[in-house]
Amino acid sequence: MTENPLLERATRFVSALRHCQVLGISAHDASEQGITLLMPYAPQLVGDPQTGVIHGGALTSLMDTACGMATLCVLPQFEVCPTLDLRIDYMHPAEPHKPVYGFAQCYRVTTDVIFTRGFAYQDDPQQPIAHVVGTFMRMGKRLKGTQGLGSTIEGEPA
Repeated sequence: MTENPLLERATRFVSALRHCQVLGISAHDASEQGITLLMPYAPQLVGDPQTGVIHGGALTSLMDTACGMATLCVLPQFEVCPTLDLRIDYMHPAEPHKPVYGFAQCYRVTTDVIFTRGFAYQDDPQQPIAHVVGTFMRMGKRLKGTQGLGSTIEGEPA
């Protein structure tokens, strides 16, 4: 067992997601305050070959995943929580050849919906690339093991 069970859980979760494997996304940090994911710069993520800037779709995937995984930081057990709504405000392009970090936290949890917010950044969290807010539907444990990721995360009880 690691010193940070939330980070260990997040690492298992992100490694089970195919889009994270393709984008190279990994869990960087996790606590009760939120989660930070890391997406390394890679040529296949470039949206503009002239500038080398990462495609907005890759950043959207990073932030949707970060917000969705922030639920791991507030729920006592895994629940299926698909995205209901996601809004991203892009502040400026990511600098080429640098990794992008995505931080997200849950700021309200109800019986049906989890509300999240976060930001993407590179060197300085005070200079965000983008801000994000998202809502996620709580499907509960009733779907666990029958569909979604509940049965595919190594080490999670079925």
